[in-house]
Amino acid sequence: MVVANDLSSKILPRVLIVSRRTLRKNKFVDFVGEYHLDLIVSSGAVPIIVPRVNGIHSMLQSFEPIHGVLLCEGEDVDPSLYADAEVPGLSPEDIEEVKKAHAEDMAIDREKDSIELTLTRLCLERNIPFLGICRGSQILNVAAGGTLYQDIDKELITTSTTKHIDYDNYDGHRHEARILEDTPLHKWFEEMEIMVNSYHHQGVKRLAQRFVPMAYAPDGLIEGFYDPDRYDPEEGQFLMGLQFHPERMRLSGSDEFDYPGCAIAYQEFVKAVIAFQKKQLNTTEMEMKRRKPTLVKSFSGTELLEANTVLSKQQENRLKQMGATVRNSSVYMKRVKMKEEQERAMDKLSAERLSDLLSFHNMMARLCSDAIKRKLLEVEPTDRTTESSFFLNY
Repeated sequence: MVVANDLSSKILPRVLIVSRRTLRKNKFVDFVGEYHLDLIVSSGAVPIIVPRVNGIHSMLQSFEPIHGVLLCEGEDVDPSLYADAEVPGLSPEDIEEVKKAHAEDMAIDREKDSIELTLTRLCLERNIPFLGICRGSQILNVAAGGTLYQDIDKELITTSTTKHIDYDNYDGHRHEARILEDTPLHKWFEEMEIMVNSYHHQGVKRLAQRFVPMAYAPDGLIEGFYDPDRYDPEEGQFLMGLQFHPERMRLSGSDEFDYPGCAIAYQEFVKAVIAFQKKQLNTTEMEMKRRKPTLVKSFSGTELLEANTVLSKQQENRLKQMGATVRNSSVYMKRVKMKEEQERAMDKLSAERLSDLLSFHNMMARLCSDAIKRKLLEVEPTDRTTESSFFLNY
């Protein structure tokens, strides 16, 4: 496990996590479970909390760069987002019964749905590493074209007595999960059966076509799935949903995990996030190298300058501050005008163009510095003293 303090000098990858909204003292409060944040930080990434605020789904580009997305707990996903025309949903009577049993979860949050579905689809399009926990796994399945059980007890017909939620023993409740061989879960937990926690009354009904199951509950409910074509943490590939909460599977009264695989799930996710960031940086550097010849021409200065013949009061003050006299004022005036024209030209450039220019000049500064060092090493000792003295005086 990576210690966060050792990474303070590095630019760490960013993992977006959408908050959950609740009422506290008659005001809305957004929060994310501390275990998720701890595991992301200790594994070597920075959690960036996306607040569940009206309209934030249209501003997600402001959270770039995105190197990974973790979606976790929350209310039920809006049934209209995964309605199956061929299979009728719950009757109004059934819905009323479910509301009484799961009142807090049944409160649909359409804004949160919109934010998380937008982020999830972005991950699917760009191959950004994604880990969905509980509701996050359901969002992932819906975004990829799958469906959900609105209520497991009402829709999943089975002789199993598996209990998926126990409000009287919220953190302590466990049920069996059978892990399939040759899956990431099997590699992490190194067991065929584990006991998992459970905080949900919904779950995957029809798994989206691209995904493969990793684990089942005794009643046949999918407890974990992934895309095998998008799983290679070393190469920045990770696309997975877990119905259970590995971050909360801890021994009673302790922070020790039930299984080492609980922490490994987050570590492998962050490993993919780090690799994804590295690939992005490499791509950016290659783009910069291709564009540098163009920069030399584009930023020669002659194309950007605008004529400005009027001497303002501010210009006069600058001239005085620079020590201009009657004899040399024309030289200073030209210098001031040139500087102001360049400043105005810079203001007109986009942030991306300015970033390119900065990178170009940094590169040129390094090249000049290296050339000077080589020149100093080539000259004779006496000449070197003279040349060094020149630079010092300059």
